[in-house]
Amino acid sequence: MGNHATPPEPSGPSDLSRLVWPLVFMLLGFLFLSTQMPPGTSAPSEVSYSEIKALIRTGKVREATLEATAIVVVLHSSTAEGSDRLRAITPRQPDAGLLPLLEDMGVAVTAEEPRTPSVLVSLLPWILILAFYFWLSRRMMGGGMGGLPGGLPGGIGDFLGGRAAKPVKPTRKVTFADVAGQNEAKREVSELVEFLRDPDRFSKVGATVPHGVLLMGPPGTGKTLLARALAGEADVPFFSTAGSEFIEVFVGVGAGRVRKMFEEARKQSPSIIFIDELDSIGRTRGTGLGGGHDEREQTLNQILAELDGFSPREAVVVLAATNRPDVLDPALLRPGRFDRHVTLELPDKGARRAILDVHVKDLPLRHDVDLDQIAAGTPGFSGADLKNLLNEAAITAARRSAADITPPDLDQARDKVMMGTVRTLAIQPDEKHRLAVHEAGHTAVAFYNPGADPIYKVTIIPRGRSLGSTHILPEHDRHTLPEAYLRVQLTTLLAGRAAEKLLLGSVSSGADVDIHRATVLARSMVARWGMDPDIGPVDLRDSEDHPFLGQQIAKPRSLSDQTASRVDQAVITLLHAAETQALQIIELHRDQIEQLVVRLEADETLDLPAIRKCLGPNDTVTPFVKGRAGRRPPTDKTR
Repeated sequence: MGNHATPPEPSGPSDLSRLVWPLVFMLLGFLFLSTQMPPGTSAPSEVSYSEIKALIRTGKVREATLEATAIVVVLHSSTAEGSDRLRAITPRQPDAGLLPLLEDMGVAVTAEEPRTPSVLVSLLPWILILAFYFWLSRRMMGGGMGGLPGGLPGGIGDFLGGRAAKPVKPTRKVTFADVAGQNEAKREVSELVEFLRDPDRFSKVGATVPHGVLLMGPPGTGKTLLARALAGEADVPFFSTAGSEFIEVFVGVGAGRVRKMFEEARKQSPSIIFIDELDSIGRTRGTGLGGGHDEREQTLNQILAELDGFSPREAVVVLAATNRPDVLDPALLRPGRFDRHVTLELPDKGARRAILDVHVKDLPLRHDVDLDQIAAGTPGFSGADLKNLLNEAAITAARRSAADITPPDLDQARDKVMMGTVRTLAIQPDEKHRLAVHEAGHTAVAFYNPGADPIYKVTIIPRGRSLGSTHILPEHDRHTLPEAYLRVQLTTLLAGRAAEKLLLGSVSSGADVDIHRATVLARSMVARWGMDPDIGPVDLRDSEDHPFLGQQIAKPRSLSDQTASRVDQAVITLLHAAETQALQIIELHRDQIEQLVVRLEADETLDLPAIRKCLGPNDTVTPFVKGRAGRRPPTDKTR
């Protein structure tokens, strides 16, 4: 899933203005310079006044021109081919002996009348300043709706309101078949297709279709693509813009652009207006979060007024996309405006497989490429992430001049997208050994614990910010996480540090990320999910997860110091119990883990068959795990 490029707008009057106005500037500059110097003369050389007088006394001066504040002399050595002209600034106090000296030496003296600048020369600086102001203002307002290029002013009305919007013309028609993995969202907007194709059929029976549809979801899930597909299915004009394009330096410009865009959409109805990143102009007003900007508020008010101005018979649908619905002004979401909300979620395994089918149509894949395995190994990937993964694999194949894309290319691309590019670091032997022990601890605990997800591979090759990682993939997607399973995750996260403590006798800073993730998970178990028997089902969280961005937002603390201390103690108890369990597993299988460390130091990357060869069968049930827990989204245990 991704966006399709649009061709550039055809050239028009703006291209002509780009040529005419620079010529106007050059002509004005030439006129200004031509009025400052008489024709047919060259600039004289600047010398001191004393040198001029010395030349006069020695009889080397033939002519002299007295100006208001300077004297210009011509020497006897001047010829027809060249002229020796010298100029000097005269003293502020008149030199009473200069004129008699010139007469005594027989120098031809000419007095020049002071020149007054013409009206054109006087007004030229102001003309240039005003022309530059209009040009700069027009450039800042350029690129309005429909990707129009910026240009020079074409009139005061054009300057204040911006140019009229034009519908986007995609390079190819986008349909719902290009939107894979979002079946629920497609069903939500599919009824709009019939309304846009035949609006009279709905109006005859008094039916009205929502004019405002808000597409919400994480970045890369296909909100823009879904809007283009709706326009392609209905075969109607598609006006696309971003919320940031309405925000300008001058108050009222954004509101004028909104009016022009809606006017043009009404003229070409049935049509679709798509506003991407609506949160850039639709934030809650008066909260200090971007609502205090007069231009932003006027633009938002104009959008609200335009949405209210639709008549039931107008076949114009306004789509908007955002990944921050929590900051939108409530006035945008009330009935009659953006009252239909369509949520696009990150795709599950089946949806990822469908997305891969769309993107591999034009790619030369080798016959042994397993798209099901790729879909299973990319949990949490959006449609844009999957497209990027395939593109990275194609780049890798092109670098080695291959004719097709192989499974190793896709595996390398997956690692690059998830963890970053391989780093070349000079790792000392003792540090490499500690790194192997750390990753072997993660791998062994996940391998021997029946409640853990299957291992994919382990590596000690530095990538991105990690020095090594253990890849653990789920067998299927889960939406709820049992307590027993979460305790297994805590044990696996702390297994790297436990292996260092048991096999090396000391710990290092390499478990920083593991400890942080384990602490966050343990605190959620206690303060959010009520998994501590003493504290019970009480919401004691101090932050909230953002619905789409995957980050935590702090909120005011609402628990007492005594309760906070109990939460901290319960979290510490969970983490200590998880570390103890990891130490027991590692001690029970110490010999096999030491073999894994040696093999990992030698090969640096081991897949599941190589891991199983070192650790043996993983059907041993440890005394501290009861049965097999459920599955969860995958986690890479990185150091």
